[in-house]
Amino acid sequence: MMVVLIHAKPVMFEFLFKRSASKTAVPDPVVAEQAAASAQSASRRAEQVARAHAVAGDEAAAFEFIVSSEFADARLIAAEHVHALPLLEKVHHAMRNTDRRVAKLVQGRIDLIRHQAAETQRAQSSIATAERLLSDDKLSPNQVAELDRQWQVIKATPELATAFAAARAALAARLEAQVVLQRAVIDAVGAARALASNGQSAGELAQALARLDAEHAQHAQSPERGSLPKHLESDFTQAREQAQSALQALQQHQAVFDARQAALAEWQAQDAATLDADTLKRTWQALPRLPESPLSDSLQQQFAALLASAPAPVQSAAPEAAAAHAEPVPVLRKPRQEHAPVSKEATEQFFKVLDAMEAALQDGLLHVASEHDKTLRDSKHGRLTPAQADRLAHVRGEFKRLADWARWGGNVSREELVKAGEELPAQELPMAELAKKVGSLRERWKSLDTLSGPAPKSLWERFDAACSVAYAPAAQHFKQLAEERHGNAAKAQELIAETAALAAEESTDWKHVASSSQRLRQAWTRLGTIDRKEKKRLDAEFGAALDALSKPLDTQRQIETARREQLIVEVGLLKPSERNTVDMLKALQDKWQELAKALPLERRAEQALWQRFRAACDDIFARRKETAHAADHERREHLHAREALCAALETAVVPEGDDKTRTSFINHLLRDTRAAWNATGPVPRASEAKIEQRYQAAVAGVQAQADAIAERAGAAQANALRDKLRLVQSLEAALAEGDASADAVTWSERWSALPPLDVQYERSLQQRFAVAQAALGEGAAAYVQQLQGNQARLLEEVLRLEIVAGVDSGAEFARDRLKMQVEVLQSSLKSGQKPLTQVSQLMQLCAIAAATDARTASRIETLLRRIGGHAK
Repeated sequence: MMVVLIHAKPVMFEFLFKRSASKTAVPDPVVAEQAAASAQSASRRAEQVARAHAVAGDEAAAFEFIVSSEFADARLIAAEHVHALPLLEKVHHAMRNTDRRVAKLVQGRIDLIRHQAAETQRAQSSIATAERLLSDDKLSPNQVAELDRQWQVIKATPELATAFAAARAALAARLEAQVVLQRAVIDAVGAARALASNGQSAGELAQALARLDAEHAQHAQSPERGSLPKHLESDFTQAREQAQSALQALQQHQAVFDARQAALAEWQAQDAATLDADTLKRTWQALPRLPESPLSDSLQQQFAALLASAPAPVQSAAPEAAAAHAEPVPVLRKPRQEHAPVSKEATEQFFKVLDAMEAALQDGLLHVASEHDKTLRDSKHGRLTPAQADRLAHVRGEFKRLADWARWGGNVSREELVKAGEELPAQELPMAELAKKVGSLRERWKSLDTLSGPAPKSLWERFDAACSVAYAPAAQHFKQLAEERHGNAAKAQELIAETAALAAEESTDWKHVASSSQRLRQAWTRLGTIDRKEKKRLDAEFGAALDALSKPLDTQRQIETARREQLIVEVGLLKPSERNTVDMLKALQDKWQELAKALPLERRAEQALWQRFRAACDDIFARRKETAHAADHERREHLHAREALCAALETAVVPEGDDKTRTSFINHLLRDTRAAWNATGPVPRASEAKIEQRYQAAVAGVQAQADAIAERAGAAQANALRDKLRLVQSLEAALAEGDASADAVTWSERWSALPPLDVQYERSLQQRFAVAQAALGEGAAAYVQQLQGNQARLLEEVLRLEIVAGVDSGAEFARDRLKMQVEVLQSSLKSGQKPLTQVSQLMQLCAIAAATDARTASRIETLLRRIGGHAK
């Protein structure tokens, strides 16, 4: 670690000194050149700004200027003059990665144009929808409302808005026509229903029906007839039939009335002395009867007057004379019934009751007087004197008068009771209050029966119907409550039976017993109301069954309480410093959970024991936490040490020198840092990933410098290998062409002038160069023949190495390459053979002495660039 800092600091100070010196020392000619370039740039900028203003009105020229201009301000001015969508898209495509301001301006205009086009399309679609709705036979308000909602969010042009407004006005007119038509049909239905009860004559009713039929025919021909609800047609037909039935009944009544009126007029036209009353009565009764009405009463009064004017029937005198001269016929008379004598006490009692009746009438006690009157009618009394008979008649007359007044007043009160009963359903009273009010109305009705006599049947039926309708919800409610009480009693009996059955099982599944006991107790408390006479008995039965179920459970809970107490004692005996304390504590906690699951105690007892157990566990963890702080401090120290190692890697500077020295420095730096890193202990878990990531990034940064140095060295090695291979190929080409003007010394000097290679390449090429150099002179012909013989082998190896390295061989070698690929694949699949690396194959290729043409030399140099720089 200290070695790294010693090497890094002098280099860093030297780098900073050179950098500051380079910033302060600027030659004067450079400044002058920069000033001239700035002036020239300002001149070009002004010229292009003027050109940008000049392209106003010519969008194509503006686009060409934007593409060719080198100044952002000029491009922005020219972009202000482009408005067509195709040119805007072209400008955006050209400037989106070059000029952000122009791209943003153009993108805004493109978005605006597209938004306006979308709004126009939506407006046109809405107008088309409105026109389609106009042509639809069944137009509904929901469709128009949906169209309005769609149009509210559309920003249309004035022309489209005008077109939509016209279509919308037409739709509104159709909707208004639909409303008018529906109102007219509803009024026609109401008028048809009212015809049957208006009391019109047959002629007036027939005329009204004709008018309704004519209006309905017009409604049926309306263009908006399809919008009418289906029930209106059936309602009108039903009301029309009722009115027609009423018309037929009126016509029949009119015919009967006309027949009776004609007969009456005919009799009235005759002489009253010629009329026979019996014949008139029989004829009048034979005519069809009229229903009760003022007209029928009038005809009946006229007929009665006609009968009164007719002469009475005359008795014949002959029968009377014959009877006078006839022998007397004995008449058998019914023997007269003799009345039993009435006692004096009964007569006195009769008059006492009569006195009481008079007193009751004077006090207004009509019901008492009624009882006395019944007693008088049932009692026996002797013959009354005229004064006593007049007194009895006077009392009964007064009783009848008061009874009539009481009956009239009672009927008025009954009408009020009927009205009050009919208004009860609309008040929506609570059920108890409703039942109380209905009962009060019925009691008052009964009291009126006592005071005012019996009510008319029709009035009683109205009152009874009103009370029944008003009391129906309460009756249903009370019926439902009664059913609920019976149902609750049945449920209570089921709970008692279930509790007794569980108690009889004697189960050892205490959790099930506890949960069942709790469930049954809660279910019993949730039971609804039960009849009072059964509630006490059911409570006693359930309490006995529950006690039988709970006694074994209570005994077992005492045992479980002792077990939990033992667990608390065991937690207190644990030692926090021991390593296995946490495991033992977790085992005790698991044991507690098992006991709690097996049989939960009463809630209060369970909570108290759990608080004690938890406090004991917390105490263990608190004492262990104190010992953990020291370990945390040590981890933080390790973290600081690793941060220092990362900082040293991040600030390390590789010293100047040759590549080997710099590479060696980097390798030593990475090795020493890795050793120091591994020597540190663990760090806090929260920072472990972050510091590891920082260390890997720092190592990657230093390694990148080593890779760059290695890449440069590889490139230099590849260039040197290429140069020496070219020198060897030049020597072989000179031998093949017979040009041996240069001697071996010259070729050796040229070889020595080139930089040395790695040992593996240097040895291969040195041997090939030495053989070619030895062939200068008399052995040239044999060596040239050898070069030509190795040419095919060279091409084969070049093709093989191109396949292995993934380098394209050219179209002319496609067939040979395909064949060679099969061979390479087969050789790679043979077992027991270790495949050669690309570097080894390249060394073998460079060692082959063969005649090389320009195409083959180019292919070999491509392989050198691909593989030669990676040799180690």
